Amino acid sequence: MKTGNSLAVRWIYLAVGVFTMLFSGVLYAWSILKIPFKEVFAWSDSALAYNFTLTMCFFCLGAFAGSLVCKKIGPKISLVLSGILVGLGFAGTGLLNEGQLFWLYITYAILAGSGIGIAYNVVVSTVSAWFPDRRGLCSGCLMMGFGISTLLLGNVVSKLFEHPAMGWDKTYILLGITLAVVLVLSAWILRLPTAGVKLPAPEKKKNAAEETFERKDFSTVEMLKSFTFWRAFVCMAFITAVGNSVISFARDLVLSVDAAPALATTMVGVLAVFNGLGRILTGAVYDVLGRRVTMMSANVLTIIAAGTTLLAVLFHSLPVCIAGLCLTGMSYGSCPTVTSAFTSSFYGQKYFATNYSITNFNLIAAAFIAGYSNTLFITSGSYTAPFIMLLILSVCALGLNCSIRRP
Repeated sequence: MKTGNSLAVRWIYLAVGVFTMLFSGVLYAWSILKIPFKEVFAWSDSALAYNFTLTMCFFCLGAFAGSLVCKKIGPKISLVLSGILVGLGFAGTGLLNEGQLFWLYITYAILAGSGIGIAYNVVVSTVSAWFPDRRGLCSGCLMMGFGISTLLLGNVVSKLFEHPAMGWDKTYILLGITLAVVLVLSAWILRLPTAGVKLPAPEKKKNAAEETFERKDFSTVEMLKSFTFWRAFVCMAFITAVGNSVISFARDLVLSVDAAPALATTMVGVLAVFNGLGRILTGAVYDVLGRRVTMMSANVLTIIAAGTTLLAVLFHSLPVCIAGLCLTGMSYGSCPTVTSAFTSSFYGQKYFATNYSITNFNLIAAAFIAGYSNTLFITSGSYTAPFIMLLILSVCALGLNCSIRRP
């Protein structure tokens, strides 16, 4: 394939990737998607928080499986498989009855969570392969699509829940069918570059932020034996836990400072907008200033976000809460780009898909911390205790961040 054609088609693949991620990211709209189960079935906050924790676990397991399956059977069949799982998961959730909480864990967390995890890894690794020269931009755009899904689809879903002709059950079924169609269509479009495709090589930038060490491709086993990996893993888990916690109870958090229900729902979408903005800005910062500055900036932003939201809770301030949500969205949006940048910078590209999916397991640790945040809220009756804990963890993450050295 000629270089010109390659450069043209890769932007089409990026657009398809962003569109696919836009629909896949609806999984993170749990703060809105859980409303019918709380209002219609009166399922407890702890039971619904556990579903989100379980969803994050199977999202990570799905992403890991996607990295392995894609190597064996390619992105096409992998995305079709993810479409089937996601379609069955969301449509099955729409068929639940009051006494079937356990089946919510099966349909939403296990089926939809693992299916979207597969799609996430396959789309990111496939589209990124076309942008060796602009990895930060590519990753940022894909993550932006995933991040703003809550705003675009979450608000649509919220309105459909209240529509007399739809209701929550039909909305879930429609969502399952739509996601399945989107993922299957993307499967027929997205391709990995073949051996004959000529793509621009990454520019070698010399700047003060650049890390100078001999780079090599680490296998997954070699990466897991690296103490550097585990320091970064715990650091990223602590940073991600702040955003994960807020996402799981964002609407209720805004309601707790006397916001109107409509504003609370809108703020879940605003959180998603800043999530997407954080993803693309972090990609740009990484391209210009390098891995180390990007990771430190994301960590400091997380500390400010947790501190601001804590102040909002302590002083019962809606404007400060809105600022805290915006900052949290940006800090959480930086996490996937930071994870990708760290993995590729330290451990190479040869085993990137598998290594990246393993590094993303920090989401599981973060999900359990988010679950504990919900427990703290339920036992204390206030969001103060959860945000004190999250602030402490984000400061601990900064200490780990400063200690990260070459593998």
